[in-house]
Amino acid sequence: MTDSTSSRQGRITQAFARHKALIAYLTIGYPKLDTCLELVPRLEEWGCDIVELGIPFSDPLADGTTIQEASFQALQNGITPQKCLETAGKLRKKVSLPLLFMGYYNPILNYGPEAFCHVSEMAGIDGFIVPDLTPDEGAELEAATQRHKLDLIYLLAPNSSDSRIQLVAEHSRGFIYLVSLTGVTGPRAELSSELERFVSRVRSRTKLPLAVGFGIAGPEQAKRAASVADGVIVGSRLIQLIKEDSSYHKVKEFITGLRQAIEK
Repeated sequence: MTDSTSSRQGRITQAFARHKALIAYLTIGYPKLDTCLELVPRLEEWGCDIVELGIPFSDPLADGTTIQEASFQALQNGITPQKCLETAGKLRKKVSLPLLFMGYYNPILNYGPEAFCHVSEMAGIDGFIVPDLTPDEGAELEAATQRHKLDLIYLLAPNSSDSRIQLVAEHSRGFIYLVSLTGVTGPRAELSSELERFVSRVRSRTKLPLAVGFGIAGPEQAKRAASVADGVIVGSRLIQLIKEDSSYHKVKEFITGLRQAIEK
């Protein structure tokens, strides 16, 4: 599969234009070195529109127990930022959906923001989600991503001020990641009662697609999130199912169930 600047720039936009976007998160190197290479093509087949490739980090402050453990295991398996880039390059030859790196800023800073953006572009990555980076501190990475035609996607939480929402709306590219509740990642029994109001506040300040993540554990939560947002992000529950069932039958049931739910 060949890549081009025009196709790279259009992949995220096209993913949201088709229908409500289903976005999956995987930790590179968990539970095995080649899990992402095996699973991402299947996720595309089962109905995922975008995949976030998690770069393992030793101090993942925004993540709950499930993704913390996955990140620790991946590091034990020898995963490095360079191996993440190699994995992305191999995946780009297998899939056409957008691929995003999701990870903390420290590994990118250590690699060098300009160099990391360059090699990410060459690998076929479409953008970055950096949970611990805010627009106030993101100028260097923003400039580098724009030079290399990568989208830098910022996060907003329900307690974000109007001024913070405006700032993120002005600086995000691709879409905005809406954290459904204040706290760390992980499946929840139910989403915040304030979700609809939160999405509405952000919607009034941007035309970018909005995707809801943190806490999506099943079809009913996904359906509710999709009823007000443009996309739904699943991570911790997916990681749990991969651990429970190496055949991926449970993962297939979960993903196809979410796909059906968000289209109703």
